[in-house]
Amino acid sequence: MSFNPLASIPSFGPFAMGEAEFDAAVQQALAQIPADILAEMDNVAIFVEDDYVPGPHEEPDTVLLGLYEGTPLTERDSWWGSGSLPDRIIIFRNPILGMCSSREQVIHEVAVTVVHEIAHHFGIGDDRLHELGWG
Repeated sequence: MSFNPLASIPSFGPFAMGEAEFDAAVQQALAQIPADILAEMDNVAIFVEDDYVPGPHEEPDTVLLGLYEGTPLTERDSWWGSGSLPDRIIIFRNPILGMCSSREQVIHEVAVTVVHEIAHHFGIGDDRLHELGWG
């Protein structure tokens, strides 16, 4: 996700936040997801990494706030569960901190990014997420 929902807010980032506090923000965002939605998530692991590293065929200056890697629930068939590795949701710490100037902005951006990537797990694409305000 490279959309910046805080673009209208002046940023004086990067905001300094330790790994443990950032991880806690991710956990807080997950705690805000309704239990019935979390219960429907299947075989997905959530990670925090410092930065996205673009692949060999990507623009080298690609910046992502989060990434969903896997097979969305809407695309899984009866054979999917046979030895499939877990899907991965990755939240990238440095780009989020770099666009925020306060703890509150970090908490907000982490929450938006977590919701955005979980939505991809459920098969919701970027266009629809933008329409819904979860760019």
